[in-house]
Amino acid sequence: MPTLLLNADVGESFGAWTMGNDEAVMPYIDLANVACGFHASDPVTLRRTVRLAVTNHVAVGAHPAYPDLVGFGRRSMDCSPEEIENLVLYQIGALAAMCEAEGTRLRYVKPHGALYNDMMRDSVKLAAVMRAVAAFDAALPLMVMATRDPAPARELADGHLITLWFEAFADRAYDGEGRLVSRRKSGAVHHDPRTIVDQALRIAKGQPITASDGSELVLEAQTLCVHGDNPESIAAVRAIRQALGECGMSAQIEA
Repeated sequence: MPTLLLNADVGESFGAWTMGNDEAVMPYIDLANVACGFHASDPVTLRRTVRLAVTNHVAVGAHPAYPDLVGFGRRSMDCSPEEIENLVLYQIGALAAMCEAEGTRLRYVKPHGALYNDMMRDSVKLAAVMRAVAAFDAALPLMVMATRDPAPARELADGHLITLWFEAFADRAYDGEGRLVSRRKSGAVHHDPRTIVDQALRIAKGQPITASDGSELVLEAQTLCVHGDNPESIAAVRAIRQALGECGMSAQIEA
């Protein structure tokens, strides 16, 4: 992937409850991280979201989580490595079936919420997720957080014979280690569109951004996470897509 791909979390509605604006954000992204039922979504939403991605020529990825519908997958759970491996494998399989039904195929895996954050802090949990991916299809890339030092994650992935896609965020603040500042802290989420677009372009060009401790931080990333929760976030995604296109850094992946 020579240029920066845009990804977004989608398919997070559940029954009568609607989350996000998938129809509005889908035309501006390359990769759709589709919730698999453990933190959000249901069978109808799963298949409908895959169909929407296919219509917009967007590649589909699995977005597995802890089994935490009430907490939207944002609460850590005391799961064993075996449980993590199997709950991820279970969710990948569910989404892969929907992809098959809609004439497409699963392209990658990106864990959600607390599972994503936990695996980036705990190599045992990360290894469990990697085993799940390798057991299903070792050719599927695993999306992980771009940090100041990507070497440990790369080394672990090499041992499991899988590929990593490193992900950065345009609308989130980073700490000195290159990890996301907790949403509980003030300033953790950027709201100014100019700040968001500037951070996106800096990441795309390999230029430093300023961490919360004032240090300079360079993130090596192949994909950028964007959000489509409200009209303001959709406008920011549109602006990022336009800015990347003007710099020749926008890309399309075969869906």
